[in-house]
Formats: sequence, structure tokens, C-alpha cells
Amino acid sequence: MKLGVNIDHIAVLKAARRVGDPDTLQAVYVAAQNGADQITIHLREDRRHIDDYDAERIVQNSPIAVNMECALNESVLEIVAAFAPARVTLVPEKREEVTTEGGLDAANNGDRLKNAVAKLRDRSVAVSLFIEPSEAQIDAAQEAGADMVEFHTGRYANLWAMLNGNLARTPYAPAEFAALDRRALLEALKAETKRLRAAAVVAHEAGLSVAAGHGLNYHNVGAIAKMAHIEELNIGQSIVARSVWVGLAQAVGEMRELLR
Repeated sequence: MKLGVNIDHIAVLKAARRVGDPDTLQAVYVAAQNGADQITIHLREDRRHIDDYDAERIVQNSPIAVNMECALNESVLEIVAAFAPARVTLVPEKREEVTTEGGLDAANNGDRLKNAVAKLRDRSVAVSLFIEPSEAQIDAAQEAGADMVEFHTGRYANLWAMLNGNLARTPYAPAEFAALDRRALLEALKAETKRLRAAAVVAHEAGLSVAAGHGLNYHNVGAIAKMAHIEELNIGQSIVARSVWVGLAQAVGEMRELLR
């Protein structure tokens, strides 16, 4: 199982004071030295974390593959294509969201998506689509010419946290789950886990490589890591949060061990 370490939240800390500290490139080196197979960064339209300067430095200097996430925005796509990372993952994006809230609607982006994929592949950049684990979205990804899909695991992570963490007792509890009792939450989690597992099979049989990510952490990652055909997990916030207590090297190493 490959581990992609998303360092966007380190860039958020850097942006807080705008003095160049901590250095995101140093985070790349530490992650690479401690078991990361890939670095993931999201160049958002509003540049709320990684900016163009850091993105270019990371692509040019990273000792491991760089996966750049971006929206279907022509100006951002042009910049990302020029940087030519190993892979670009196309994601949905809304200015008002705290973090990416769901999968890209590949099934309803038709020619726009095909054109974006073609532009990137013309630069020899592999393309992944960040989608919900559904057959319709997988079919659309294949039709668009993507090399890979990454399944949005946010629903799985939220259900897990409602059952096993303190999410249900915070203001951040998802409204769709807030009224469910433990039995209903458990059934919903089982169903979502089954949906992810089945979607991985469908994507694999369609000839697509399969990744997963969003909301995965040291406690909930086990079930996803064991799923057949999922070959890569992209994890960021939980690793950076853990690094506050143990340092980034140990935080990456601990996650690496959970994926072996």
C-alpha cells in the first residue's frame, strides 16, 4: 500500500505569519525519509495553503512523486500543467468550504473533464479523479480518459468518528448523521465500507488504478488499507496533527507502519 502524505496543513501554518516558516520543502524531505511514497498538495483557486511558489519548488525538488490536486479551473489547470508533476488529481472545489466536501461529479462534467484530462496527458502528466465510490462516477472517469480514481472517504470517516470518537458531541457533527442512534450509525458505516470495497473492484476491472483519501487517520485507516485493489492512500491532516506531539518524522513513520 502506497502512502501519499498531504502537506497542505503545513502550508497553512506557514501562511499564518507569511515569514517562510515552516518550510514546506523541508516537510517533503522529512516525509520522504520516513516512508512516504508520494507528496500530495492542493493548489486551490484561493491559494489558502500551498501557493504557486511552493508548488513549483516542491515539484522541482521532491525526491518522490508529487500528486497535485486542483479544480476544473482553466487558469489553475494551466499553471499545474506547466509545473508537470507526476500526477494531477482533479477535485471539486468551493470557496466557502473548510475542506473538500465530496467527490467530483465526473458524470456531469463531460467535455470539460475530457479536455482537462487531455491537456494534462499531453504534458505526460498522469490524471486521477477524486470521486464518490459509485459505478456511474467510475464509468465517467474511464470515459474521460483518467488513469486513476481516488475515492472520497469522508462519509466513511465521519460515520466512524460519530461511532468511535467525539464528533457526535461537537458542533461539527454532520447534519445527515446527527439524528441517528448507534445502531443506525453502525449499519450506515457497514454499508459505506461495503460500497467502497465494491467500487474498488469495479474500478480495477475497468482498468483504473485505485486510491482513497479524506478524513483517514491512525484509528480508522485499517479497514480501508485492507481493501483489495486500493493501492494508495492520501492522508494529511491527521499526520500533521500528530506531528505537533511527536514530530513529523515519527508521525509519517507511524502511519507507514499501519499500511504495511
